Amino acid sequence: MTQTIAPRVRPLVLLFLVVAAALLTGLAGAAPASAHAALTGSSPQQGVVVAKAPTQVTLTFSEKVALSDGAFRVLDPKGKRVDTGKATELNGTTYAVPLHSGLPDGTFTVAYQVVSADSHPVAGAFTFSIGAPSVTSVSVSDQTAGGGVVGALYGFGRYVSYAGFIVMVGGAAFVLACWQRGSGVRALQRLVVSGWLAMTAATLALLLMRGSYTGSGKVGDIFDLGLLGDVLQTKTGAALVSRLLLLAAGALFIAVLFGAYARPEDDEADATETGDEPGTEPDDGSARRDLTFGLAIGGGVVAIGLAATWALAEHASTGLQPNIAMPVDVIHLVAVAVWLGGLSALLVALFRAPADTPIEGSAVRRFSRVAFGSVLALVATGIYQSWRQLGSWSAFTDTSYGQLLLVKIGLVIVLVGIAYVSRRWTSQLPETPATTAAADTEVEAAVDTEKEPVGASAVGGSDAKRAAQLARQRAAVDTAKVKRLRNADPLRSGLRRSVLAEAGVAVVLLAVTTVLTSTEPGRTEEDAKAATAASSASSSSSSSDSEGAGALTLDMPFDTGGQDGKGVVRLDINPARVGGNVMHVYVERPNGRAFDVPEVKVAFTLTAKNLGPLTVNPDHLTTGHWTANAVQIPMAGDWKIAVTVRTSDIDQVTVDKNAQIG
Repeated sequence: MTQTIAPRVRPLVLLFLVVAAALLTGLAGAAPASAHAALTGSSPQQGVVVAKAPTQVTLTFSEKVALSDGAFRVLDPKGKRVDTGKATELNGTTYAVPLHSGLPDGTFTVAYQVVSADSHPVAGAFTFSIGAPSVTSVSVSDQTAGGGVVGALYGFGRYVSYAGFIVMVGGAAFVLACWQRGSGVRALQRLVVSGWLAMTAATLALLLMRGSYTGSGKVGDIFDLGLLGDVLQTKTGAALVSRLLLLAAGALFIAVLFGAYARPEDDEADATETGDEPGTEPDDGSARRDLTFGLAIGGGVVAIGLAATWALAEHASTGLQPNIAMPVDVIHLVAVAVWLGGLSALLVALFRAPADTPIEGSAVRRFSRVAFGSVLALVATGIYQSWRQLGSWSAFTDTSYGQLLLVKIGLVIVLVGIAYVSRRWTSQLPETPATTAAADTEVEAAVDTEKEPVGASAVGGSDAKRAAQLARQRAAVDTAKVKRLRNADPLRSGLRRSVLAEAGVAVVLLAVTTVLTSTEPGRTEEDAKAATAASSASSSSSSSDSEGAGALTLDMPFDTGGQDGKGVVRLDINPARVGGNVMHVYVERPNGRAFDVPEVKVAFTLTAKNLGPLTVNPDHLTTGHWTANAVQIPMAGDWKIAVTVRTSDIDQVTVDKNAQIG
């Protein structure tokens, strides 16, 4: 008899909890926002003093970005906007916002919040001065992109959608390609349906959160219909809506797979057992083959379409060779789903399949061949993706993306090694486990010996409730006997252990992969680092040539010895002369990316005059950026400038350099 899909999903709760825990563990050390476009230049440059007011501010990014209302804000020293609010694109990566005329002297703040071409929000700020630096009351320390509660929820939604895609596509592929009898196994039905439900719910949540995620970051804006309308007009919004439409088609596919597809086999078996219409058996087999072919084509189209919704909106859609990268990304995602999702289905089949429907050795061997083909596809597409996203061998160790990729490669190697052990167990499996037949014989004998007393007691007028209770107890005992004898099969027990180990590594691999998709590609990170270094060198050269008349820039590497304790602190002092100065402090990781530390202090000492130290505690402005206004330098001389950087409660270091001021 065909089994129907049950609404409860208890056998999968543990699997999804483990996946969620691994994902959250992978996220624990990640930054709240992973910007994939970096600001590589601006005019005026950050920290400079210009003689007259510019007519516009231009910003150049490492890749194309999407602008919204208020994407660029230019604020005067009192925090009043002085831009027209109408940003324009000058070329592919450079954008400009016009300024009002008649701007006064002082320090101005430029704040930006845009969306990179691969769908990730980017935010930051910098300052420049007109005439001379001044005190500014502007603070953009809350200028975050993709952070906060909404950022965390959005990130979790992305990971759930990946997991749902893998479970749904891989489970359905396992049934069609490897174990067609599994279409009637309730545990597999619940696995695939749970994947569909998880992906659908996550996609709806992402669509609602998208506007707040790329904008204000406020929880209350999640249900803002105006923002939702804006999202629907973006590339990411269109991809999410397309994903929902494809999921509707996927629901129809699942209904046929676990409905009409599960019946022909049972009908054929019934006809064979009863001897009815033996001449129709070839037609039944042909009809089933046609249905299998149709489901394979339809399911393949849905799976490719779903994978394309990621490829068209994220990493593959921008950067180098997008026309090649997008198809490659689709193949990569589908191969991951067939391998890891099929592995989840095999795990469920080995542990949760009913005793009267054990998975055959031939089905396990078919999955082994399918998984091997998926691994080959993953290796080929992974090599191309690695070259495209890294660009150099040094990026493997010098960038966060490269380091995560090395971890992923190591996990894949471990997973393939365990799969080899599983393959050895698979090669020894019989078509039908003998222990199952023995268990069936033993159970039937036990039932036969107990039927007579029950019948006698019932005829004797015993209580019906008591008879029903005894029947339930005997059924439980029979089931326990079947499971015990089935689990005693050493071949299947060994296969279960190795597949369970594979699944455990696969969960961690999924966590690393999903974190990798939200990490800035190594090629982009290195380009941004090179641009930042060139800008700093230009600024330093300009300061040196002006002999103290312009900004002074000092770069000082530091290492506190603790976790995440290495970096570079850059000090900008304007105009580097006797009297009032504006000081900016920037803290960057070795890869050039800005990051926050708990405390930064600066001290000035003029050793020749026994003056100092004059301590300055700058105010935090934005990520990795501190500023102090009206820093008083009492006299000219060769000043020792010491910067203390604290990266944790116990880890700190002081670095210093001498510089001529005044």
